[in-house]
Amino acid sequence: MRGKLPFPNWILVTPIKVYQTELSEDGEPIEELIFDGLCSFDEKSKQTLDKERRLVTLSGKAIIKGDINPEKLIEGYILLGEIQRSIFRAAKPRNPDGSVFSTELELM
Repeated sequence: MRGKLPFPNWILVTPIKVYQTELSEDGEPIEELIFDGLCSFDEKSKQTLDKERRLVTLSGKAIIKGDINPEKLIEGYILLGEIQRSIFRAAKPRNPDGSVFSTELELM
């Protein structure tokens, strides 16, 4: 049985804005709004190691239905109301048919 799993839309209650940041050819940061909608936000903190094996404290996780940025990896920040949090890592779990189930953003 290959298909799509049903997404629990009832958990999407927190308004969020996701911004992608990139460097331009001049070296200036460019910010682009890539998602403005509802997500499931968990404010549970945890500790993990980064690429340089330093201890980093994560301040939460946002789960958004579907793939919000299919062509690129997500680097940037989110706005929860007026609170800005940096994106530490993004994951895109997949359905059995290979499509993206959700976008999960771990936040600092």
